[in-house]
Amino acid sequence: MEANLRWSLVTAAAPVAWGTNYYVTRAFLPVGHPLYGAALRALPAALLLLAVARRLPSGSWWGKSLLLGFLNTGGFFALVYVAAQRLPTSAASTVMATTPLAMMLIAWALIGERPGARQLAGAAVGAAGVSLMLLTAAVPVDAVGALASVGAMAMSSLGYVLAKRWSAGVDVLASTAWQLLGGGLLLLPFAVLIEGAPPAVDAPALLGFAYVAVVATALAFAAWFAGLRRLPAATVGLLGLLNPVTGVLLGTAIAGETLTGQQLCGVALTLAGIFLGRSEGFLTARDRSNSARSN
Repeated sequence: MEANLRWSLVTAAAPVAWGTNYYVTRAFLPVGHPLYGAALRALPAALLLLAVARRLPSGSWWGKSLLLGFLNTGGFFALVYVAAQRLPTSAASTVMATTPLAMMLIAWALIGERPGARQLAGAAVGAAGVSLMLLTAAVPVDAVGALASVGAMAMSSLGYVLAKRWSAGVDVLASTAWQLLGGGLLLLPFAVLIEGAPPAVDAPALLGFAYVAVVATALAFAAWFAGLRRLPAATVGLLGLLNPVTGVLLGTAIAGETLTGQQLCGVALTLAGIFLGRSEGFLTARDRSNSARSN
């Protein structure tokens, strides 16, 4: 149970970092270059993790790295970049609310992790809270931005479960680096063909890219995939709801976005959903421990 809690705290660092990414992207990074923006996020993070792990993929991991790179980083980053540029910070971060439920269903289908009643209820309560935050936003929601967020949610949910399925026996830093490298390399030629010359980067943009590459990508994804390896996908998905909560609170505190009473209720409801679903995770861990002692 203590190990379960410890890895939950490690994993929670990832969605908190991702929640800050919406504000940084919107406030500091160049507008209109989602492919370059995604590549400049993935490739430096990949090289940083490769320098630490010092391992290259082998065998089937060459193909797996490209597929997971597309689902979890390349295509995902491009869609998130579009969403962050077209939506306010709070709205962009809340469209991902269905990720926990999507991960539960995909994990059930692909790796046999059947979600419990409390986890499903927690996902429903959390999604209701996030919807309350989104539907009460003080600014209109851009349709293209919302669709980009939905696409990112669907791709990453599948990619996360596949990464969990294939993670056995592979160093987590190395596999994270391979995914980031594969995604970044897939993005780069499309960025050149579609967006032309790279965007001009001033000092604030350079600092912004450094933050999203190191903190919101290298460190965050390493923590996320480490948690996926040790916790049920349903538990990790629920922790992902900290992403929209962080986005809403940061948008209010720094970006000057309006936080209504209903949105505050949405934040509280989202946190309640996380704790409701997490309680089953702790009970499951305790039951496994008791069963092992009895045997």
